[in-house]
Amino acid sequence: MAGSSTASEGTPAFFFDLGSPEAYLAAERALQVWPGVEWSPVLAAELPGHESWEAFRCCDERDIAVARVERTAVQRGLQPLRWPDPFPFDATLAMHVATYAKQIGRTVPFAQAAFRQAFAGGRALDRPDNVVIAAAACEMHPAAVLKGAELRTVRDGLRQATADAVARGVRDVPAVVTADGRVFHGDFELERAAATA
Repeated sequence: MAGSSTASEGTPAFFFDLGSPEAYLAAERALQVWPGVEWSPVLAAELPGHESWEAFRCCDERDIAVARVERTAVQRGLQPLRWPDPFPFDATLAMHVATYAKQIGRTVPFAQAAFRQAFAGGRALDRPDNVVIAAAACEMHPAAVLKGAELRTVRDGLRQATADAVARGVRDVPAVVTADGRVFHGDFELERAAATA
């Protein structure tokens, strides 16, 4: 909700981290599949079931995962994925900006612009310039964005949103929690979650 950094219990919520290509795939259709769902930025690395893109046992495993994400993007008619360099990248700044955006009622436009900057444009969100470009695309002033990202209330809000997501049963992103508390994990579960609404 505007003015809040956490998703309210009992409110359907879509949990995302801007460093996750799977969350990008889900975000590209979340508005069509479930227009009323509340978007909530959380730190994926602090979720209990998060599997980092750095944790693959071998290059073949990683290549299979990359190919799956790329194939899914093509099947959905999205622009071909352009992987940022580096990937994975440290999305902390972008997630602070996403939390600031949530507090001023701009979560969805900023998240969509940032996801596209990263995974359609191939620009890593660990670089402030790339985050500012995404913010400018949704009419957020660059100076205000960078100042907002440094606010203690924003940093605390992101930590609290992540803790609240864990308390609601979220193990990784993307995830959707329905109004009755059911949790659906993964990009392919979005439609099933929306069908329960």
